[in-house]
Amino acid sequence: MARNIAVPSDLLPPLSAGVVVMRRFADGWRCLVLRAYRNWDFPKGMVEGDEAPRVAAQREVWEETSLGDLRFNWGDEYKETLPYAGRKVARYYIAESASDPVALRISEELGRPEHDEFRWASFDEAEDVLPPRLAIVLDWARALVASDTG
Repeated sequence: MARNIAVPSDLLPPLSAGVVVMRRFADGWRCLVLRAYRNWDFPKGMVEGDEAPRVAAQREVWEETSLGDLRFNWGDEYKETLPYAGRKVARYYIAESASDPVALRISEELGRPEHDEFRWASFDEAEDVLPPRLAIVLDWARALVASDTG
């Protein structure tokens, strides 16, 4: 018999949320990857207070890239990373952005953009630059996009 056991929030791993942002180009789908120093990632950031993870993910995309036209064509599914960097877990959703240009916005806290560079990468290109902890997320996104017949 299964029981629901409440876990104190201080025992849960810190959760960040982000989006694998997809855009259709003439040569196929590409995903948005961002570079901070030598590290590449998808747009993401910490979930704040009682904020819903998908809401946090959308906020982070907006704050980091100015993209506000996200369409969650693949639904509310998400994929999480294994714990890393102090037990943190990153949860990623997948969405399409069709029109807004990317602009690396200035972070109020930092006084500069959080990221140094962005690129729209094919899945193979993203695989070459993303860290191994994101392989499960990239493979998941590739499979979802490949199954899209629209």
